[in-house]
Amino acid sequence: MRTTVTIDPDVAEKLHNYAHRRGLSFKKALNELILRGLSQQTLAKPERFEVHPHRGGFRPGIDANRLNQLVDELEVGDFIREARTDP
Repeated sequence: MRTTVTIDPDVAEKLHNYAHRRGLSFKKALNELILRGLSQQTLAKPERFEVHPHRGGFRPGIDANRLNQLVDELEVGDFIREARTDP
């Protein structure tokens, strides 16, 4: 198949150098590198994402049964601060 491709000048220079070193025509070098790139892309396995579990929970001294009380105390503190700053 014949087609027109626009190649950046730096890429074209590297491709010409590659073709010269390998004793290939520009066309054969281009086809070889495109095929190599495409085959690596399809064969590459995606990186595996691993989850490392850890023991959850609260720090020592924090009572999970009193968290609602803590939230209430913080909200009251915020309310008092806001009331003092309002004119």
